[in-house]
Amino acid sequence: MLYADTLLKELLAPGRTIALIGAKDRPGTEVDMVGRYLIEAGFTVIPVHPARATVWGIPARKTLAAIDTAVDIVNLFRAPQHCPAHAAEVLGLAGRPACFWMQTGIVSPQARELLSPSGIQVVEDRCIMVEHRRLWG
Repeated sequence: MLYADTLLKELLAPGRTIALIGAKDRPGTEVDMVGRYLIEAGFTVIPVHPARATVWGIPARKTLAAIDTAVDIVNLFRAPQHCPAHAAEVLGLAGRPACFWMQTGIVSPQARELLSPSGIQVVEDRCIMVEHRRLWG
């Protein structure tokens, strides 16, 4: 899918809050590298993982619903078959994010179909770190 740089730049503006689903701080993993990059780039990152108490020294939430602050982007490091359930979870939130972002290799037509009527921007098969570096330097 093609995404306009203006849209991506708006979504990745400094100061955003990102809920990172599937967060793990195991060295050498893509999710660890991306999470650390986002934190260093100035994003507020909220790790979401059902079994971890903390990730990167930050308290983890078991679900999106357990987050008690507004989230701008939900970033997924989960297999495509899990994305529709997370999209449904996003639709159940009182404060909805501007974007549902699926990392490189993750595409979910079902999640996109669920979220499209809500106005939430869906990004598929893109690395949030790569796009941020490309757009913001």
